[in-house]
Amino acid sequence: MALLTLSNIHKTFEKGTVNENHVLRGLDLDIEQGDFISVIGGNGAGKSTTIKSIANLLKFEGDIRICSYPNDTIEAKRCFGYVSETPILYDNLTVEEHIDFIGSAYQINDYKAKAEKYLELFKLTEKRKKMAKELSKGMTQKLSMLLAFMIEPTALLVDEPMVGLDPASIEDTLKILRGLADQGCAVLISTHIIDIVSDIFDEAYIMNKGHIIKHVKKDDLQDESLKEYFFELTDGE
Repeated sequence: MALLTLSNIHKTFEKGTVNENHVLRGLDLDIEQGDFISVIGGNGAGKSTTIKSIANLLKFEGDIRICSYPNDTIEAKRCFGYVSETPILYDNLTVEEHIDFIGSAYQINDYKAKAEKYLELFKLTEKRKKMAKELSKGMTQKLSMLLAFMIEPTALLVDEPMVGLDPASIEDTLKILRGLADQGCAVLISTHIIDIVSDIFDEAYIMNKGHIIKHVKKDDLQDESLKEYFFELTDGE
């Protein structure tokens, strides 16, 4: 059974006005346990809108279910973690206070130990007393990921996660994401930087102008790279 299901999803901004923009046009998507799925496309393809719709941050038409629950329910929210392109943090809370807040909100057993593992992996151990507003962009992104990972989600939504990260941190993050998928978490990552997922994805959905124009499995590419395949389909758009 799919952990994450999208059925006939439409999203239109400024509907009924001269600026109407139909961003998502009938998306269908199924993600199973342990899948590492990449949603790729150029700017304006609808990648981030898809992720935000799944996370119930945008109103949409259609049906989205997470762990069989409608995505606007408490049960669904307990199933998934979300990492946004722009970290959603509290400026005046320290790293440690963010961890305590999420640990209490999600009622996570032994959350401090779980967080400690990611503090070490993301090299944030010495930053635990720093407030969010004192962290660099890369550090805030790492904290955002730590908070999503420590809840041990059944499904993980990751929207352009590598912004502000140095090459070593990108490599570390990809290993963590791949490891979570290997442990059974359904990982959905959106990116326009195709190279970062080319070695670790299981399946990719290629988006263009609000449509999924191709669903491809890694094994189907043979000697062709995901980037080459993408450009053949989209002419670089």
